[in-house]
This record gives sequence, C-alpha cells and structure tokens, in this order.
Amino acid sequence: MTDTNDPLDTLEDAVAAATFRRLVRHLRHRHDAQNIELMGLAGFCRNCLADWIRDAGYEGDKAQARELVHGMPMDEWKATRQQPATQEQIEAMEKSLTKNRADLR
Repeated sequence: MTDTNDPLDTLEDAVAAATFRRLVRHLRHRHDAQNIELMGLAGFCRNCLADWIRDAGYEGDKAQARELVHGMPMDEWKATRQQPATQEQIEAMEKSLTKNRADLR
C-alpha cells in the first residue's frame, strides 16, 4: 500500500533509480555487512531487495534478481562472502522482522 501523501512518491524516477543503484553498489562493496545483520537491524537485506525488484516487475527469476543485487551468482556469494549465522543474529533477525509493516510489502 502506497501512502499518497508521502513526498517520496514525488521523487523523479531517474533520481530514485540512481539512488537505488548506489545503495546496491554500496552493499556489494560492504560485503562485511552480512545479510543476517542487516535483517537484525533493519528488517531487510540484499535478498529482500532482489524480491522487491521482482515485485516491481522484473521478469527474471529469483536467482537472476539476486545476482543483480549481489553482483555474482548466489552460490558464489555464499561461498565467498557469507559467514555462518550465530544464534544471537538469528534471534535479532526474528525480533526485527516483527517490526516490519505489512503494508510496505
């Protein structure tokens, strides 16, 4: 559900797209910020961004969308960048997800 009074909706698409690309490139560079940590702090991660790309109309499949965001195939990302999640990280993620608003999906 989109808030019709949200000034964000007046942002030009080109500006929004450039900002989104910068965010994704930043996350590619900061692979030390693990997805589980992002989920625990903000309730979203790189994989969520890939899902949102698909929700917005991207015709590629889940793997292709994730490769766009990660900058490499998911298997390669997991092998070279992803660290095992700790129990504390999992608990923080689960707590954080309860704060997500359903109408933003």
